[in-house]
Amino acid sequence: AAEERSLVIVRVVQIAVMCVLALTVVFGIFFLGCNLLIKSEGMINFLARDRRPSKEAEAVVVGPY
Repeated sequence: AAEERSLVIVRVVQIAVMCVLALTVVFGIFFLGCNLLIKSEGMINFLARDRRPSKEAEAVVVGPY
């Protein structure tokens, strides 16, 4: 009976450790994905700001008309 009880305790500990590791991986991937989303959104905004035509280019386009 004591040996059977120790096997059950070992199995429960193994399951608990696996659950903690799985949650750590899931939350790690989630937060890493959120961080990458935020960074990519910032990059998109930065590139969109850079792609706006400058005043000089606007003057050249408007000039001949």
